[in-house]
Amino acid sequence: MNAMSRHPRRSITAALLYVMCLCIVPKDSFAHAYPDHADPKVGSTVSAAPSIVRIWFDSDLEPLFSTIMVHAAKDNTMVDKGDGRVDPHDPTLLEVSVPSLPPGSYIVLWSVVARDGHRTSGNFTFTIK
Repeated sequence: MNAMSRHPRRSITAALLYVMCLCIVPKDSFAHAYPDHADPKVGSTVSAAPSIVRIWFDSDLEPLFSTIMVHAAKDNTMVDKGDGRVDPHDPTLLEVSVPSLPPGSYIVLWSVVARDGHRTSGNFTFTIK
């Protein structure tokens, strides 16, 4: 007879404890940060230039390692004010100020590190009429 068949109650108890431990680990500890939504919306055409470009993520960001920039699509020049930041009141919000932009297409470039330490990055465009 092996140890498992001699002590089935111990095996069941150990399995239940293992499952309970998995349930109390925060789900964010396994997740990277991915964009949830943005303003202006990804791929959108807006009639008025925004004063701030914002991206909300699905988990908290590390402010020191998260960046956002806005470039003109026609020549790839940076057009934001260089003040990209994670909002101190909402750690899922990454934002940057932009001056009054003329009509045209713009590329938003972002790179973030989530609280789990993993980096994700990407980009999207929006157009001003």
